[in-house]
Amino acid sequence: MFMIVIMRRLIYSIAVSVLAFASFACNDPDASASEENVFVPAPPDYSMPLYWYVVKNDSSDKGADVFYIPSTWEYDWFTAEGKISHHADPSREDHRKDMRTEMMGIAEYMAPGNNFYSPFYRHITLDSWATLNEDTINRRYNDVSFRDIEKSFKLFLETENKGRPFVLAGFSQGGKSVVELLKVMDEATRERMVAAYVMGYKVTPDDVENYPYIRAARDSMDTGVVICYNSVSDVKYVKPVVSAPNVMCINPVNWHTDGTPALLDDSVRVTLDPTAEVLVVEGYDGSGLPNILDILNVGDYHGAEPWLYSECLRHNIPLRIRAFREKSIEKK
Repeated sequence: MFMIVIMRRLIYSIAVSVLAFASFACNDPDASASEENVFVPAPPDYSMPLYWYVVKNDSSDKGADVFYIPSTWEYDWFTAEGKISHHADPSREDHRKDMRTEMMGIAEYMAPGNNFYSPFYRHITLDSWATLNEDTINRRYNDVSFRDIEKSFKLFLETENKGRPFVLAGFSQGGKSVVELLKVMDEATRERMVAAYVMGYKVTPDDVENYPYIRAARDSMDTGVVICYNSVSDVKYVKPVVSAPNVMCINPVNWHTDGTPALLDDSVRVTLDPTAEVLVVEGYDGSGLPNILDILNVGDYHGAEPWLYSECLRHNIPLRIRAFREKSIEKK
């Protein structure tokens, strides 16, 4: 099983290193590019199947819907006219192929027994994250990327979900998107949320202060909560751009929120550091993870977050769905 995890990681590592160079999309009249000579791809039309990766496995109506938001795949790239873009272009097959690589890997362990929906979107680029300037990151993200996430989630709720229980999940930029969706989600929708999985991103003190319903998971079966974690080889490698300041973390191997260590595959030791709110991982060889612009996968295991604990999540998601459905029956 551990070899499967390694292979998934290698696929991710190879694909994320690809740099795209050209595009033929149109400027987005819906989003303002505040920098000169910057190209913003056209927004996806989420009524078209082209912009979704979907797997439907819940024929018995005993599972849930999973809404999964993928991470960052593209570097800055240039149009044929020489304009730079800081966003992925979902109208391009090569950009969709990159995101689809991750979607397919995640669906392997989140889709069994569930219906899985994942939108292709105009995520900000790796170079955007490399600025380490959260004002720049948030501006590019909020002006374009989050608009796509909001639109796709709204359409998902209206046309596919139709009142069913659902799981939110995302990795890295996708984890950021999960947190941002929680902030704008109405109470009626939140009541149908089984749990939210924030993999490789942070929940800040301001997030929980301003949105007190963003609550941390405390065990393996609580519902309506946020499962959040980041992994490092040592706390000195905590990266503020994705993992600090962070106020919640849970160990997905033993589902403890204290420093009780856990063994993964009898060889990897995972211990939660309650001060830094990150997972310290020992015995894991992360040398195959791509060095992302000397920022990520350097002392941290950012690129491995969805894959290292995939079997733990494969078993946990059905547990939480079952617990959610049982509570729903008790309320009736």
